[in-house]
Amino acid sequence: MKVVPNIISIFRICLVPVFIIVYFTEDSDIRIYAISIYVLATFSDFLDGYLARRFKASTNLGKLLDPLGDKLMTIAVMVCITIDGIIPIWAVLIAGLKEILMAIGGFVVHKVAQVEIPASNLIGKTSTVVFFLVCVALMFFRNIPRDAAIAMISAAIALMFVAFTSYAVTYITVMKSRNVGARETGGKE
Repeated sequence: MKVVPNIISIFRICLVPVFIIVYFTEDSDIRIYAISIYVLATFSDFLDGYLARRFKASTNLGKLLDPLGDKLMTIAVMVCITIDGIIPIWAVLIAGLKEILMAIGGFVVHKVAQVEIPASNLIGKTSTVVFFLVCVALMFFRNIPRDAAIAMISAAIALMFVAFTSYAVTYITVMKSRNVGARETGGKE
């Protein structure tokens, strides 16, 4: 059972190029298939996390594959809707910067503090759901005025940064508590 969540994560990573190819297929009727692929990828993200927790099937490989699949699909969706002229490029750059900072923060917490990367929280999960809904709406409703599309993606990115801030606070707290514990034991923890 330990490998099932990893297989699902690999499947999600494989969906990224499929999404891109389908998204840019000239037939406008096929656009619904791109949205369906994105919905399937998002569902698989929740499914692999659920299975890993439910059956205590979390692995180090899974801790790498799961966020990698998430980030690749997120960036793919944003780049596609940017190329399509739905949202401005700054939205991709800001979201990409946030993802890079999250990865660096997680790496530092894991390597320097020698602790597990803190799990996602309610704000992060809410941010993910809102981002998903905004992107689906932008892909599905092609006639959304550009100002409204920019407002929608801006709200989703703002919520992403609220989640980022909550994670940053958690990371700092973990790092501080780890340093306090190390000082109290003379660094022999």
